[in-house]
Amino acid sequence: MKRYFGTDGIRGVANEQLTPDFVLRLGRAIARYLQQQLPVPRILIGRDTRRSGAMLETALISGLCAQGAQVTSAGVLPTPAIAYLVREGHYDLGIALSASHNPAQDNGIKLIGGDGYKFPDDAELAIEALLEEPCPYPPAAAIGQWHYDEREREQYLLYLLHLMREWTGQREPLQGIHIAVDCANGAASLYAPTLLTELGAKVSLFACEPDGDNINAGCGSTHLEFLQQAVLQSGAELGVAFDGDADRALFCDENADPVDGDSIMTLWALHRHAQGTLNPPVVVATEMSNLGMERRLQQEGIQLVRTRVGDRYVAEAMCQHGALIGGEQSGHIIFREVATTGDGLITLLQTLTLYLQGERPFSEIAHPFEPFPQRLMSLPVRDKHAWQGHPIVQAAIQETQAQLNGRGRLNIRASGTENAIRLMVEAETTELVDECLQRLAHAIRTALG
Repeated sequence: MKRYFGTDGIRGVANEQLTPDFVLRLGRAIARYLQQQLPVPRILIGRDTRRSGAMLETALISGLCAQGAQVTSAGVLPTPAIAYLVREGHYDLGIALSASHNPAQDNGIKLIGGDGYKFPDDAELAIEALLEEPCPYPPAAAIGQWHYDEREREQYLLYLLHLMREWTGQREPLQGIHIAVDCANGAASLYAPTLLTELGAKVSLFACEPDGDNINAGCGSTHLEFLQQAVLQSGAELGVAFDGDADRALFCDENADPVDGDSIMTLWALHRHAQGTLNPPVVVATEMSNLGMERRLQQEGIQLVRTRVGDRYVAEAMCQHGALIGGEQSGHIIFREVATTGDGLITLLQTLTLYLQGERPFSEIAHPFEPFPQRLMSLPVRDKHAWQGHPIVQAAIQETQAQLNGRGRLNIRASGTENAIRLMVEAETTELVDECLQRLAHAIRTALG
């Protein structure tokens, strides 16, 4: 079992779990791992807008360079931009310093291979082993070099502009479209306004003034109520909310009704299937995606393949099945023809392309299935793995599964990013959902809270 890496890299509170000392040692371990095959690894680093980002980036660069790696920093950069630049550029590894949707005091480190995909579990385990091994520093002549290059940021923005113009055949395809944008005071703040304005849109910006401490604070994709208010306040035709590192996007229609990742994936898949270009007719989603989505896709002859939670597992299954689209209800969506990881800005552009083709209000296309009632809950606990063997929790699970048999489903898992247990209950009625969720939550709080 991994000690430091979770489902999406290493994550923790800055200056507690993530100290400069630890991150420096981690940088050395990463470089040593790469040097098993590459004498002088070339590494690109980007970060989101957290106060701790520059501090931890400096420590990480020190560790990498001390071990002989060549490092380029691109400053504030969405995580998917790093994946794009690594696979298109001259890098062996990309590193994103971000805690995604977590609050500002947290930070994280995500590793992206030269192919643009998240590092596999076995590579992370190998790095953890190296992290614990003592190792002398190389001689001074072997120290690597570091430089800053903001042109990498421009290259990603140009790529996004090229995609939208190629899909629509127009230089300003969004002319006359009014969009409300919640940037979560994160990495999207430096990209979404320019991108949409260049494409001709009228943009109402919200949570777009990062100060190091306000990232995800009451805004962004985990606080969609902020975007809902913004859409109604601005009179926009639709709204989009990103998370801190802009690898996910969620939406609202013009009535401020939410549109999640399941809806966007279904909408896109149905459109491509109708065109005859969804080949193979497969969508990859996680065990959290709604049963209503699965049934709607099945009606059209489209298979839904489910994976564990985590976009790395979605990406692996997409490659295995040849799927063109996959993602998570939370807004991580991978469009495999143009990206290797979830990309909130590409998700926005793909959604806007469908909206333009529809030539009708977003609300009329953005809800392609009737969802089963579903509730999610996150419960802080002392030990997030203890539920698997605790008799009180297991008894509650068995009782709930028996009650849901044929009428819904339950998902319970340890969080990959926090010391918490995630619960999801989905059923035919909201009353049944609430009854099951309350039983499970009571058992977990009693046993582990």
